[in-house]
Amino acid sequence: MKIILETERLLLREMTQQDYPMLSAILQDAQTMYAYEGPFSDEETQAWLERNLKRYKEDGFGLWAVALKETGIMIGQAGLTWQTIGDAKVLEVGYLFNRAYWGKGYATEAALACKKYAFSQLHAKEVYSIIRDTNIASMNVAIRGGMLARIRFVKHYRGADMPHLVFSAKRDDMHI
Repeated sequence: MKIILETERLLLREMTQQDYPMLSAILQDAQTMYAYEGPFSDEETQAWLERNLKRYKEDGFGLWAVALKETGIMIGQAGLTWQTIGDAKVLEVGYLFNRAYWGKGYATEAALACKKYAFSQLHAKEVYSIIRDTNIASMNVAIRGGMLARIRFVKHYRGADMPHLVFSAKRDDMHI
């Protein structure tokens, strides 16, 4: 188990195939996945996991398992991925948690740790969070993490046009 980050209550570590059951509990929950136009199939969940394993090898980062320090239970995922906005390739701070752990500040805690990692370890100048315009909870996490809404665009995903807001924080604003 490769631990990447540690916060007051959380450990962020690389996911492994053994995390599939906990990952599927998140990605296959209809309420959790409303911003993705519904839950993932077994095949989509496996592909999601494999994409992150590939990111670890190719990029040195990806979405990491978020586990409670006290129990080691995986409660979500958070991390950094390359995304495209128009013609620009941007570093995104992403987060997605098991619904049983919503409203406890875990997403904000993990997202802040990922943002600091991007600035201090990857020397990023700016980090982004790309959030569907109906996902108020995720917008609030971005705002609590010091991000500002910058632009709006439409993303075509899973057969639907989905308006998104792009939030970002700049390294220079963080005094790092």
